[in-house]
Amino acid sequence: MFKSSSTSLILLGILAVIVGIIAIAWPGATVYALVILFAVYAFLDAGLEAARAFGSRTAGPVFGHLLLGLISLAAGVIALVWPSPTALVLVLVVGIWAVAGGVVEIVNGFRGGEAAGTRAMFILTGRVSVAFGVLLFARPGVGAVTLALLFGLFSLVYGISQITLGVQLRQVDRSVRPPSALPTAA
Repeated sequence: MFKSSSTSLILLGILAVIVGIIAIAWPGATVYALVILFAVYAFLDAGLEAARAFGSRTAGPVFGHLLLGLISLAAGVIALVWPSPTALVLVLVVGIWAVAGGVVEIVNGFRGGEAAGTRAMFILTGRVSVAFGVLLFARPGVGAVTLALLFGLFSLVYGISQITLGVQLRQVDRSVRPPSALPTAA
């Protein structure tokens, strides 16, 4: 199941949307709860990126997905090593993660081998991630409530874009698969 790029994108998107809704619904949560929430999200993202990497048939996407997975893993570890950081430290960790992940997404969008719509979604998602990170760097003194709201909005946009990309990949896969390879009803 996890070997399917479309499935992992859709699962990542659903996870991001759930995280976004939770962050927006309870913006007054403590910074510690947000650190744990972010770390869990980053670890799951790392696992899904690794699954996407090993489900790829070519070396280019493997490197990109592994790099994204390592970035997410590092962000999660950093968040858990310092369980009671100030809002400023959390803002910087999330900002670094968003910018680094966004740059990798943009680079992946310019690699060949994907449909134009797929590349455009990688670039769009990367630009949203970079913009979110730059916003956090520009205003590092924001409070935990503001960070929770920004993180929630970011997660919603990111999640919707990943779900859209996963659905597009699934449609492309079905359109290029010969009729004899399609599953039949039993």
